[in-house]
Amino acid sequence: MRHHPRREIALACGLAAVAGLVDAVGFIHLGGFFVSFMSGNSTRAGAQLAQGSVHGFVLAFGLVAAFLAGVLCASLLRRRVPRLKRMAVLSLVAIVLVLAVVMFDAGLWVPLVPPMMAFAMGAENVVFERGGEVSIGLTYMTGTLVKLGQGLAAALAGGEKWGWLRYFLLWAALSAGSVMGGFGYHLLGLDALWVAVAGVGLAMLVQHRIAATD
Repeated sequence: MRHHPRREIALACGLAAVAGLVDAVGFIHLGGFFVSFMSGNSTRAGAQLAQGSVHGFVLAFGLVAAFLAGVLCASLLRRRVPRLKRMAVLSLVAIVLVLAVVMFDAGLWVPLVPPMMAFAMGAENVVFERGGEVSIGLTYMTGTLVKLGQGLAAALAGGEKWGWLRYFLLWAALSAGSVMGGFGYHLLGLDALWVAVAGVGLAMLVQHRIAATD
């Protein structure tokens, strides 16, 4: 993340906000399961199994599988397209989110909607990729908070003064998105996902500007 220019950091923060929104919507809708935080689902799966809830166990690992499928498909897509790789991945995320909310509103295959949300969040993590590895994680903040703490320690010890700021902004963006998602769900239900679709659309415009100036 330290090697990305400021405009890409801004794009990453916007996408982190989208991830926070989608995860909050999914968390409330599913009663405590996540569509982007797979560490939480893995823990929840074990807890559900220990409590004798096979349904909860299957749901948690089903979301993990859908998230992994999103990462896999987006990674293969990046390998297939010769250029505009980020735009291709963002298009995939937008299409899947649109399909999810349209299916829910139409009452078609509604049980598939949460896995589709998880798929989209997995795919979103592939937007920033270098050398076949994710350079900025957009839906999980544990590593980001560790680097934030290390950056603060370095600043207090006389090192780089503002090295921690990028990590703070990314975490803050996801947190702000989760607040919007929580309120959005209470106002609109799963139709709050249209806000996430708009956010991805805005991210595509920003990425277009970035690509045009490179």
